[in-house]
Amino acid sequence: MAKYTAPHEQQESEISLAQLRGDSARMAPHWVVPAADAPAPVPPSLIHGVVVTDASARLIEATSEYGG
Repeated sequence: MAKYTAPHEQQESEISLAQLRGDSARMAPHWVVPAADAPAPVPPSLIHGVVVTDASARLIEATSEYGG
């Protein structure tokens, strides 16, 4: 198997931003990720045993003051 050594100016640590962007653009089609299915909503009647501390409840309640 032949071993290729890149010239000093082409070494990985010295690659230019333009070269990196070009390499990434050529590789992008290989990285296509299928869209994930949205999880099915759970009716509130099936949610049991959720415990929220008083401090957390106050924090969430106070977020309405910030436009939430």
